[in-house]
Amino acid sequence: MGNIDQTRMWKVGERVRSTRPAGDQGPLYPFTAGVFVALMMAQIEILRKKGHSYSEIINESVIEAVDSLNPFMHARGVSFMVDNCSTTARLGSRKWAPRFDYVLTQQALVAVDNETPINQDLLSNFLSDPVHGAIEVCAKLRPTVDISVPADADFVRPELRHSSN
Repeated sequence: MGNIDQTRMWKVGERVRSTRPAGDQGPLYPFTAGVFVALMMAQIEILRKKGHSYSEIINESVIEAVDSLNPFMHARGVSFMVDNCSTTARLGSRKWAPRFDYVLTQQALVAVDNETPINQDLLSNFLSDPVHGAIEVCAKLRPTVDISVPADADFVRPELRHSSN
């Protein structure tokens, strides 16, 4: 499988992140934050329709993204993050990344550039979604923990390490 970070979308992001001072996450852009939340909500909706429990939905869609995937992606880049996921996740990332890039650049950004009015029904549905209450409960139940990304550049998923036993 090729490196996912070779696409235009990830190359631009890499250049932008490289201009930031060390330790600075940079400014929060409403459009980027909105896309991030929209993707979480899309995954939440899919898992809910498939009958998953709220605890599983929130863990897979919110907690893992915020607490695990984002720190790894920030520290090592998207290819490292994707390549240290399951085979299903790696294949899915490569399948959906070009489609996401198309929707983002050819539809979402065009709508923003054309100042398309916000769909108030979608906004209302988001604000009244029952997942917010479930996230609040899960947030109260889980311990506060920060992930530490090893400084070792040779870090490999445990199942990929060769054992001498």
